[in-house]
Amino acid sequence: MGFWQKLEQMDRRWIYLMVAIAVIVPFIVPADLPISITPEAQMVFDAVEAVPDGSTVFVVFDYYPSTIAECEPMARTALRHFFRKNCKVITLSNIPLGGPSMAEAVSRSVAEEFGKEYGVDFVNLGYKYGYVAVMTGMGTSIESIFPTDNSGTPLSELPLMSKVTNYKDISFIFEVADNSTADYWVSIVNAQYGVPMVCGTTAVGAPKYYAFVAARQFLGLLGGMKGAAEYEILIGHKDDAVKGMGAQSLVHLLIIALVILGNLGYFLGGTGRREKLG
Repeated sequence: MGFWQKLEQMDRRWIYLMVAIAVIVPFIVPADLPISITPEAQMVFDAVEAVPDGSTVFVVFDYYPSTIAECEPMARTALRHFFRKNCKVITLSNIPLGGPSMAEAVSRSVAEEFGKEYGVDFVNLGYKYGYVAVMTGMGTSIESIFPTDNSGTPLSELPLMSKVTNYKDISFIFEVADNSTADYWVSIVNAQYGVPMVCGTTAVGAPKYYAFVAARQFLGLLGGMKGAAEYEILIGHKDDAVKGMGAQSLVHLLIIALVILGNLGYFLGGTGRREKLG
């Protein structure tokens, strides 16, 4: 049996093994593949850079656990960027399933890298039902909507929150979402209170928001894992998104190679010729 005939009859388990290797290896030995920077990602970086050092900002965890691979690297990188600028960060979520706990875990993990203290440098407000009422109510008083933080500590006992009353005290909002809550941050908070914001979302959801960027309602946009990887590169801290893009790129290259080899095997291994003669 010739090579091309053997290729035609390859056990599919070998293909599964090759895909598994292509996924795993970049996380062990990072594949330093080129990642181009889109204008929208550059705009995100520039907008955050323009926030005055020491400002108070929101980082909003509006994504479900199912999209952690795409969205969490964006939130993590945003926190690193703000902490690097010594900004005071307030996190919250409009997602009941996992949102508050992800905000808690990610913010504390990144804060530890920078030696930031909870209650002084960052606070997690957690979740409150009814995002339209929540967003509107915070325009008058954040404490009236979130009387305590995610752990049940009264806001009056947190030094950071003693300096924050409503949106007038928030310099910037970084929204990370895999759903339509981003629309409401624009229509309620940006449109009515003028708070500048950017958005990070899934690759599937990103096309909708290019119009928001064109209208300057979002000052920048990150789309999917690639957008997160671009942001990691821009702040000079390559992490999970860059590794994930390496794995994704290798799998794509493997699939292309297998499609080409499969077609060559079909025509050169005899099956294609036999069907043509038949």
